[in-house]
Amino acid sequence: MYSISSVEELQSLNPFVVIGCGGGGEKFSNLERIETVGFIDDDTEKHGKSFCGSNVSSTLQEAIKDSDAKSVAIMLPIGAEGTALKYAVQAIDSGKNVVSSFRSLPINENISLLKLAKEKGVLIKEISPRLDLISEIFGVGPEKCSETLPKLFYKPKAPVVFVGGTSQECGKRTTTRLLGKEANRRGMAAVVISTDEMGLEQPSDINFRAGSLSAMDVPSAILGSMKYLEEKKNPDIIFVEGQSSLTEKGNPHPRGLSAAILIGAAPDATIVCHRPNHPYRNPRGIKEEITAIQSLEPTEVVGLSLNLRNDSDIKCENIEREFNLPTANVYDDGASKLLDSILDYLEEKNK
Repeated sequence: MYSISSVEELQSLNPFVVIGCGGGGEKFSNLERIETVGFIDDDTEKHGKSFCGSNVSSTLQEAIKDSDAKSVAIMLPIGAEGTALKYAVQAIDSGKNVVSSFRSLPINENISLLKLAKEKGVLIKEISPRLDLISEIFGVGPEKCSETLPKLFYKPKAPVVFVGGTSQECGKRTTTRLLGKEANRRGMAAVVISTDEMGLEQPSDINFRAGSLSAMDVPSAILGSMKYLEEKKNPDIIFVEGQSSLTEKGNPHPRGLSAAILIGAAPDATIVCHRPNHPYRNPRGIKEEITAIQSLEPTEVVGLSLNLRNDSDIKCENIEREFNLPTANVYDDGASKLLDSILDYLEEKNK
């Protein structure tokens, strides 16, 4: 009832003042035959400047006074719900229609706004996530947008090591844990972040199922965990467990999760795990995973961890020669060799 169903419906509400000089605001103003006559942004450095061909004002009242706007479009990100609500009330009080972004102001959670709009004789509409179409296709779907965490940028002070792999169940959790254990044994203050609900074993400092989060929220969850643990423990090194693989065949669904964790970790160095002759997964292989990881993030793969549960005849030294990377069976031999490779690389990088 309150969802925008076509661009023609938006065109009927022209012209607009747009709240938000970011990606959402630019995307909205670039829709076909949408007339934008002003912008609002809380960033004082943008005030008085031009954005998408229109002036950026400091207040909604100023933008309305200086234009013939009929409507206000609120295009703000997750985490700005309070600001969005403030502008919606101001716009309605000024007799302007309101179009909201579902991410910043879901209308069905703000019934009072609907009543206020009705009292003032204006329309309030939402550009929804169209989850109704997902439900129509699959017969099931989320009731509302599952993206909930605020966007976060954080640069850790300690070096970050990502532990990826060529498939699911190839040794990432074990390798991450043993790297943390070896670092602690050497007197380093290590932090271990497990992205799996099964990451319960010591020395994991925090564990959560990253796959339960929206792909948009996963990087924030990783960054937030690193920030939280740095403030709490002041570590010398941070290890982040990956999930699945960027390249595994036959099961594309968790590959995006793997990418989201890698992007959030933004690692200085990476270890790749591999399980030869995997009984129920289809890895493309070590070479393909290294290429994918180093293409997605400016990191360096500095070692390989082999899970030899299904092929005990494979020799680590043969894989090491093939890929020219330190290689270890950490389950039997520990993570000392891989930690040496990580520390040698970080020392050389920081020279």
